[in-house]
Amino acid sequence: MSFSVVLPAFISFEELTVILILSVIIFGPKKIPEVARGLGEGLRAMKKATDDIKREIMTPMDDINPVKDIQETIQKSKDEITESVTALPDPKKEIEETLDDVIGPIKRN
Repeated sequence: MSFSVVLPAFISFEELTVILILSVIIFGPKKIPEVARGLGEGLRAMKKATDDIKREIMTPMDDINPVKDIQETIQKSKDEITESVTALPDPKKEIEETLDDVIGPIKRN
């Protein structure tokens, strides 16, 4: 198996060798495991944070249901309109009563 298959496409074997040599020169052979451990922990923490953010974004929110909210608003409006209409007096009955009041004295005379 070649290293180019195992390594990411953007880092060649030569570049990785240069990075390892520089890290040995800068940190020394005794500090490299500590630095690698710290980098690994940092990458794990970053991956966990991104997974948490993805999960929160992808999880549907149970409290927010726009269709249900709209249906409730429509039903509430419908109930209010029905109450308003049933509370209105009957116009036919009012006209008849008014006419009876006006015609009544005329009929008596």
